Amino acid sequence: MHSHNDEAAFMADLKEGAPEMVAAMFDFDKAVFRKETGNLDLATRELIAVGVAVTTQCSFCIEDHAKRAARAGASKADIAEAVMVAAALRAGGGVTHGWKAMKSIAESD
Repeated sequence: MHSHNDEAAFMADLKEGAPEMVAAMFDFDKAVFRKETGNLDLATRELIAVGVAVTTQCSFCIEDHAKRAARAGASKADIAEAVMVAAALRAGGGVTHGWKAMKSIAESD
């Protein structure tokens, strides 16, 4: 885990080293989370972001997108459900990857 506040200062180094790429990344993020963008409403997109953030375990993204989801109209229950959907998928991934352990034992016999 990194210290977001201490390390955020190094964003200037990223911008200096790859200015066009950094600008494109921020433009992309703005387009994805623009209220008027796409077929999904903003609250739904933010709930997806919460689920992905929980799965990738980015505490800063979790906090930011949970707040943004609530501001976009998602309820506390909606956010909790997005968290649990993400947790179920992550747990399911753990189980299906566990098949590899069982397969390796079966193949070693």
